[in-house]
Amino acid sequence: MDTHLHLLLRLIQDPSSQIEAAQHIRRLTKTSNRWRRHFSPAITPLVSMLCSHSPQAHEAALLALLNLAVKDETNKISIVEAGGLEPIVRFLQSVDPNMQEYAVAAIVTLSASPVKKLAVGASGCIPFLLEILNHGSSQAKLESIVALSNLSTEPNNLTLLLQSNPVPCLVNILKTSKKSSKITERCISVLESLVEFEDVRVLLTLEEGGVLAVVEVLESGSHQSREHAVGTLLTMCQMDRCIYREPILKEGVIPGLLELTVHGTPKSRAKAHTLLRLLRESPYERPEFVSETLENILSNIISQIDGEEQCGNAKKMMAEMVQVSMEQSLRHLQQRALVCTPSDIPLTGSCVSEVSLK
Repeated sequence: MDTHLHLLLRLIQDPSSQIEAAQHIRRLTKTSNRWRRHFSPAITPLVSMLCSHSPQAHEAALLALLNLAVKDETNKISIVEAGGLEPIVRFLQSVDPNMQEYAVAAIVTLSASPVKKLAVGASGCIPFLLEILNHGSSQAKLESIVALSNLSTEPNNLTLLLQSNPVPCLVNILKTSKKSSKITERCISVLESLVEFEDVRVLLTLEEGGVLAVVEVLESGSHQSREHAVGTLLTMCQMDRCIYREPILKEGVIPGLLELTVHGTPKSRAKAHTLLRLLRESPYERPEFVSETLENILSNIISQIDGEEQCGNAKKMMAEMVQVSMEQSLRHLQQRALVCTPSDIPLTGSCVSEVSLK
């Protein structure tokens, strides 16, 4: 192994043998963490190849760097510090769809680095990722939204993303993609992060079908997508309920929220309950002695919904939700009764009444 390693590290320095050496390095590092570590010294000459005038050298070097960076945080950092971001961002604009896809894949990998996430965002890649999200191949679109999702966990990158007017692009993806798809899941996660900004909330409301696209993900998305969708709507309502309550209700969100309170993830259920409370008409807090059960909240909302069909769907969903809730409560009582021992039975006979539910 040592002989092969030293030979390739020597060949990668020679312009006459660089392409072939890069191709060998790519193959060896495709699945091996050990080879990735051993070929770390090749990163600097590979980055230099990205700046050459040879398209073949560009492709060989970019693919080798991509494999070196996968699952190796140290190599990710080294690629960025060696100046690899600038040529990679240039390849995002390539007319060659293959090179564009390779460049997006490299950005995805580098953007996964917690240490270099901010540097990747500041490289100027964000506008090009959005452009690819609009007009790239299916694979490039998916990888672009993954990169944007990675970058969106860094607050400074959200500010940079906001400057590129991402809302129309994100809404278009939500409208045109399968609601349970990975691209939708990543897209709605980015949108949930962005609605912290007032400009995004306003633009989402003004964008034709914008709020509706989020509601549809809430209804039909994957568990994770639905969690991001209800989080998006909840943030809008929490930020300014007076402005966003009506646009959200108008898009028929109630049935989906009702279903989510029963069948969503724990986070989704909690967010759905909170959003339903915020969608009540009265902006004032209820007195403590007034019941604030979910059924009362929903009845209040349903009474204000326009449209016979939408109201009927909401009432039907509420009835189903209450039935499931009652069944769950009954099972809980039965389980408690089964573990109740004679010494646990109080004089009031409350435990006996639970057993009688069986």
